[in-house]
Amino acid sequence: MKIRRIMMSLFGVLICAVSVGIFKLAALGVDPFQSLMSGLDQLIPISFGTLYVIVNLILLSFSLLTDRHNIGIATFINLFLLGYVTQFTYDLLQKLFPAPTLLFRIACLLIGIVIICFGSALYMTADLGVSTYDAVAIVLANKWKIAKFKFCRIGTDLICVIAGIIVFLLGGGTISSIPTIVGVGTIVTAFFMGPLIEFFNEKIARPLLNR
Repeated sequence: MKIRRIMMSLFGVLICAVSVGIFKLAALGVDPFQSLMSGLDQLIPISFGTLYVIVNLILLSFSLLTDRHNIGIATFINLFLLGYVTQFTYDLLQKLFPAPTLLFRIACLLIGIVIICFGSALYMTADLGVSTYDAVAIVLANKWKIAKFKFCRIGTDLICVIAGIIVFLLGGGTISSIPTIVGVGTIVTAFFMGPLIEFFNEKIARPLLNR
């Protein structure tokens, strides 16, 4: 059972990483944390994979100092693999589709949403830790009792979106390009990821774990 949980965590994170690469190709907005990462990627001249590790190590230190309960194998799989797999996927897709049409980008957005929800269901059901970003809202809600989790998550998401836009502009991004990191995809992920993740939990992830 433990091996199965580890494999579900590994494949779940890898699938999520591929989906983020697809989101980046769609350029119609990404989830709040990735909007921050996209802004930092515009500002800081290092590879996205390395940047992702650095930011998540900072967030990991927050969790280690406040509440280690949410840290597990999946946390480290996410920390060290997601950024590099995302960059590899995005670079590959750019070579395969150097000038995607709007219709193709919309299709990529829809595919990315489905894939990220499937991957999230796998690693969440495995229950071997959460991402360092997810842990922040959990600490704020459960450890510090600032507010209910959903309100803490809304707060952290808003901070990521605002900060992402600011650093994107500081890095030379234009106002007209903001929808590529904070756009319709950001809104869609906010409203539809929850139900889709639960669908994949019920139909695939939980039956797979309990088989």
